[in-house]
Amino acid sequence: MVDQIKLHDKKILIGVSGSIAAYKACELVRLYVKAGADVRVVMTESAKRFVSPLTFEALTSNAVLHEETESWSSDLNHIAIGEWADIFVLAPATANTINKLSNGIADNLLLQTALAFDKMMLLCPAANTRMIENPVTVASMKLLKLHRIEAVEPQTKMLACHTVGNGAMADPETIFAVSLKHLFEDEYWKNRRVVVTGGGTIEKIDDVRYLSNFSSGKMAEALVTALYAKGADVCYITSREPQSIPPVHVIKVESAEDLLTFTEDALRVAKKGVLTKPSFHTETGRPELIQKTPWLFMAAAVSDYRPAYPQSGKLKKESLGDRWMLELVKNPDILASINKEGIKTVAFKAEMSAETALESAKKALIDKAVDAVALNILKDSRSFGSDTNQIRLITEKKEIDIPEATKIDVALNMLESLKTL
Repeated sequence: MVDQIKLHDKKILIGVSGSIAAYKACELVRLYVKAGADVRVVMTESAKRFVSPLTFEALTSNAVLHEETESWSSDLNHIAIGEWADIFVLAPATANTINKLSNGIADNLLLQTALAFDKMMLLCPAANTRMIENPVTVASMKLLKLHRIEAVEPQTKMLACHTVGNGAMADPETIFAVSLKHLFEDEYWKNRRVVVTGGGTIEKIDDVRYLSNFSSGKMAEALVTALYAKGADVCYITSREPQSIPPVHVIKVESAEDLLTFTEDALRVAKKGVLTKPSFHTETGRPELIQKTPWLFMAAAVSDYRPAYPQSGKLKKESLGDRWMLELVKNPDILASINKEGIKTVAFKAEMSAETALESAKKALIDKAVDAVALNILKDSRSFGSDTNQIRLITEKKEIDIPEATKIDVALNMLESLKTL
């Protein structure tokens, strides 16, 4: 779902320093370009030993800034290119670059550009384990994080030196996802705790069989992506394996009873507020909790019934006979069961009948005591798993039609509309 988000009006500057991980910057550039962003690159002379400037020019259709191309008759210089960009992504950032940057040293074009840049920077370290964990580098990272710089932490995996350890640059998909929350940041959603449920619940019959439904979880993943991009602190509770979402807290569940338990737990945590680095009480000097009303997006397709007597092992058809009468019992009504005091709640409702859908959604608004219902009218089972959606958002006072679009665009439009609730 992350790869469906559009960046048509965004300007991305990528700084490439001298690391073997420079080849990953090519994939990162491709992701931004595919999303519609305008991308430019600044390189150190060391980086040119690993990837040619021509490669980045071909990928971005823009001239690359390096020692041989800097010009003061255009914006291809270390001051103007920073003024042009919305965000500066240093990927890869070597230990040398990190330590120089923390001390204000600007002895190459990339560092000069960084020193003059006054907006958000993402730092994506890539170095040998001993270099990245050297106390000097660790101290430099801590210092940089205090100054409009967020680190996309490196991975532990096989490094270029043929040892396994911490220091491999984060995957381009992860860097792309982290940058979204700085490109789409919204003061309303920023630091607001949000719980999203998704996927169809799984009700065990025996150890090899279960009852479920056709829900793909794609709309929930779109909401998770959109909320993360807006700056929310997201907890995603799902029965499906997430396919393409940002780095949020994920809780895997199966049954409706599990979903109820973990949703209640997540909401209790959400109501405690969000602890943020920059917010300190002026008198005590202690970090403050930012209190914003949490939201619950109940996008999971919950099974109405479950087997009354789930079995261990595998039931044999020989013992079941020609006709199998499976006894079912009703599942708990999650939205009716949870304590919604102090939160805002959006219920998702899928209907097949266009004639009765609106009435059913309005009834759910009252019966479930929710703040809004997102109504989706399906044609048939083939409607599940599609990449587009069309929703009518129903509240006590108004109805908002969100036209058919990709699910990520529908999610972004929903979040904008819900800010007025």
